Amino acid sequence: MSTLAPTLQAFFTDRLVRQRHASEHTIAAYRDTFKLLLAFAEQQTGSAPSQLRVADLDAPLVSAFLDHLETVRGNGVRTRNARLAAVHSLFRYAALRHPEDSAVIQRVLAIPPKRFDRVIITYLGEKETDALLAAPDLSTRTGRRDHAMLVTAIQTGLRASELVSLQVNDIHLGSGAHVSCRGKGRYLDVSVIPMSHM
Repeated sequence: MSTLAPTLQAFFTDRLVRQRHASEHTIAAYRDTFKLLLAFAEQQTGSAPSQLRVADLDAPLVSAFLDHLETVRGNGVRTRNARLAAVHSLFRYAALRHPEDSAVIQRVLAIPPKRFDRVIITYLGEKETDALLAAPDLSTRTGRRDHAMLVTAIQTGLRASELVSLQVNDIHLGSGAHVSCRGKGRYLDVSVIPMSHM
């Protein structure tokens, strides 16, 4: 009997959606990870995904899957590590539901992410910020929109996806001006500091 299919379904509906309020992007990334993993597991084990047990996804199979991502699919280390994070998340959830598979689960959870050189993030200086804000043509509607988006991005530090999903009612002006947005699965209120550029 399959223990993986109901666990995987509950992981998405109960853990990601109901408990963590994960964003659409996170859910899509996890879905893609498990589609790839299940196809790989079927190829390796000869068992259909609907027949797989949690214990079938053991550490050697998951490690082979991660190697497959890099060598066959050409994924970088960041993508490999993101896929591993999704697998770890599922297995932490499965540990509570399937204590009989705890040895296999612990070995999968022990697979470490791969190290890589991180790019040092730098920030725009005052001159660079001024040049960026001066670029839009304020005599056009599009230019004024772009300028407002740039100022908002600089002041709030919102991600591009958060910025473009803002609605008019998310902007609160006046005393204690702030922007309300949904980021990383939960609502945030981000303060806006007045700028001389506005």
